[in-house]
Amino acid sequence: MAAAPASPPRPGTGPPRRRAAGPRVQPARCHRSRARPETLSRALPEVAALVAFSALPFFGIQALADGPAGKRLAEGLARRKPALEREAAAAEAARRQAAARSPLYGDRRNMAWLGPFGVPDSLAASHLTGAAPADAGFDPLGFAASSSAAFDRYLELELLHGRWAMIGALGAVVPEALTLWGGAAFSEDRWFLVGAAKLRGDDLDYGGVPGLRIAGGQGVAVIALTQALLMSGPELARSTGPAALEPLGIFLPGDQNWPGGRVFDLAGLAANPDAAVRLRVSEAKHGRLAMVAWLGFAAQAAVGGDGPLRDALAALGGGG
Repeated sequence: MAAAPASPPRPGTGPPRRRAAGPRVQPARCHRSRARPETLSRALPEVAALVAFSALPFFGIQALADGPAGKRLAEGLARRKPALEREAAAAEAARRQAAARSPLYGDRRNMAWLGPFGVPDSLAASHLTGAAPADAGFDPLGFAASSSAAFDRYLELELLHGRWAMIGALGAVVPEALTLWGGAAFSEDRWFLVGAAKLRGDDLDYGGVPGLRIAGGQGVAVIALTQALLMSGPELARSTGPAALEPLGIFLPGDQNWPGGRVFDLAGLAANPDAAVRLRVSEAKHGRLAMVAWLGFAAQAAVGGDGPLRDALAALGGGG
């Protein structure tokens, strides 16, 4: 009679495994834990100086406005403000007249946002009358139809995002251009991989200049903190409106969307009312183009894995 085959041992049973004899190696994390406080102590003064430098514009301006010099500036502006307001009102009236006779506004503006196909009356938004720059009657979903306040809010957001898109597009293209034709050496010049380079621990040199880092040598958290501090002042001033700089004796003759004055129009390009209304249309159109361009930048980066300039050169058959 044949013997039954032996069943395999159950998990957890059987003789215990013996470890090989030898010296026990300490985990590497023990060495890192001892070195970490030293690294932090060396970096702490640099981080503190960087944070103080980032907060200096906001607190410095606030201290100036609250001090004796700021009070003298505010008092001087208070004496001149009635005359400045009359000049600002006259300039705004001149711009309204320029918009009324311009072919870029009102019923004479170009409504062909569908290109050569024109715009059917059913798609032209009746609540858009051409009073705003680059108003082509495009609001098929009626976002701004509920009230004038909704229209003003969407206009503000469009200008804000368009301006950021124009600045961002320039920032995406310039590092590539400096690498291709300017002899600069970046650790990463592709806009969509700069953050990954920072997470790898690379130091980011501004403009490709070695050592010009400001916050580029710090971690992501420190960079985010300094960015928040640097932007807190401008964002507070933007939300307050043109009156935000009056404690410093600076009068801005415009509104929240176009503050005007020497602070925002150093070259005086908008001093002529006809030029002002034309430039506002150009700004709105270029902002929209920049926002659409960012969609192209992102799509090209996802498909080709390269920056916009190299993609354009490859499409044209050229090279860098």
